[in-house]
Amino acid sequence: MVTRRIAGVGGVRLAYRVWGPPEGPPLVLLPALGDVSGDWDTVAAELAHGRRVYAVDLRGHGDSGRPGTYSLELMRADVLGFLDALGLDRIDLVGHSLGGIVAYLVAAARPGLVDRLVLEDVGAPYPRPATAPERPDGELPFDWAMVLAVRRQIDSPPGDWLTALGDITAETLVLAGGPRSHIPQESVSRLARLIPDARLRTIPVGHLIHREAPKAFAEAVTEFLGGPSAG
Repeated sequence: MVTRRIAGVGGVRLAYRVWGPPEGPPLVLLPALGDVSGDWDTVAAELAHGRRVYAVDLRGHGDSGRPGTYSLELMRADVLGFLDALGLDRIDLVGHSLGGIVAYLVAAARPGLVDRLVLEDVGAPYPRPATAPERPDGELPFDWAMVLAVRRQIDSPPGDWLTALGDITAETLVLAGGPRSHIPQESVSRLARLIPDARLRTIPVGHLIHREAPKAFAEAVTEFLGGPSAG
């Protein structure tokens, strides 16, 4: 059963969902650009067997605050503040796409906080040709200003993101979506090579692995995390 909650972090409201037993080891899920915590519904219940699972709406997304100031570093600070607010000092962390960038920045910023890190179809932080995204019609579940701000960073990532990868001490699994993904798979492979001792595994269903192949995704993540814990 899922519970919806709100946390105040540094003056920003962060909405999140919770599954699993309160005494279970914590697992935190960070969604992709434009997605919200509910995007994890396909796999959260399975991952919550014996674990306490938290899925967060990043700033500018869903029911979280839209403060008008956005960057990946601010999202990293939000997640660290969220963990502090909930008293979570040892976690496993899963991030998809944009959420994966935030996840590896969190893991690098505070070694020892993240025991195991899963990055779902995330490319290495190298410059790429910039494109101008077009705003979809209608009401959006995210702040369009946030999209423009973080896309600029993803297209031209700060150099310290690359350096940060070498600071990651967490055991790391990089999941690649294969040739159906719009993310260049050599970039995903390169990310795995840049993180110390990271493992690379391909589930060839495209960028949305946890949505297109929820059983395979949950099995891969559960196996990597060590199987369901006794909760």
